Amino acid sequence: MSRTHNNSQASSHWLLGTRLNLTPMLLLIALAGGLILVVPASAQSTEALNIRTGSILGTAVDSNNDTIPNATVVLQKPVGDPLTAVTKDDGSFAFHDITPGIAYQVTVAAEGFAEWNSSVTVEPGQEKTLTGVTLHILAVQRAVTVTYSSKEVAAQQLKAEEQQRVLGFIPNLYVTYEPHPEPLTTKMKFHLAYKDLTHPVFFVRTAAWAGIQQARDNPDEWRQGAKGYDKRLGAGFADATTGSLISNAILPSLLHQDPRYFYQGTGTKWSRARHAMLAPFVCKGDNGATQPNYSEWGGSLIGYSISTAYYPSSSRTAGHVFENFGIDIGLHVVSSLVQEFVLDKFTSKHKHQ
Repeated sequence: MSRTHNNSQASSHWLLGTRLNLTPMLLLIALAGGLILVVPASAQSTEALNIRTGSILGTAVDSNNDTIPNATVVLQKPVGDPLTAVTKDDGSFAFHDITPGIAYQVTVAAEGFAEWNSSVTVEPGQEKTLTGVTLHILAVQRAVTVTYSSKEVAAQQLKAEEQQRVLGFIPNLYVTYEPHPEPLTTKMKFHLAYKDLTHPVFFVRTAAWAGIQQARDNPDEWRQGAKGYDKRLGAGFADATTGSLISNAILPSLLHQDPRYFYQGTGTKWSRARHAMLAPFVCKGDNGATQPNYSEWGGSLIGYSISTAYYPSSSRTAGHVFENFGIDIGLHVVSSLVQEFVLDKFTSKHKHQ
């Protein structure tokens, strides 16, 4: 019995030792088996991750198919911050690791070009190349400010008037054929008077009028002969100069009135005749409004009042001044009618530039 017990105890010790010796081996086998299972699973997981993402590629060009470098490309997701890229020197751009199945909005912008927009969705593992990324040059819009200078236009119109000639040689300065003439400045009014008073025709006209006065023996105190003619010629120059300066330059500048005759040229003969006959009595102001012709009346009255200083005593009366004033108005009516119906046909006209 004692021997049997000893045998049983020995067997138990052997089995225990055997188990202890097998345990490390079993652990090694289990670890190896685990590695064998984990490595393929990890590889499959990595491969599955790569398949789930995609890429978006493209090249930005202009209308001439020339590449556009440094253009800004924005990839906007439905939710979250956008992705941004800048085109390279060859105009290319790329976005990687793009989640498939999502509609992205692509915007390409460059200075001087209109933006290009498109919607794009990638499939798992797809490299989506965008085609037709063409940016069109923006139409250059320049704001052009057109300014109208009344003085410049008036100067051009005046220059054209200075060249107006009856029969090619007689100046016809104090009439404007412009339908909407600009008002003259003070400088222009004096310039026009200077041009009129220094033209050779002015001297011829004044000399002829002195001859008429000589033939009428007016004033009779100066008698006939060269001496009498010289006095009448000097008085004529003084009358014409003071009258023209006052009527056509000084008073029009002070009263802001236009000394020119405004040719009508249209309408019935009666309306044109009425327009001409009213010219000594009404004129246009620099503001375009019709006004009493104070410049004409004042110029004539002041001029003849000044003339009393160098005319004989018989011509220094108020009656003589008003008589000459009436003659002036009558001559003005006649000259306006001639301007309206006759001189237009014989006057060379030059359009202002």
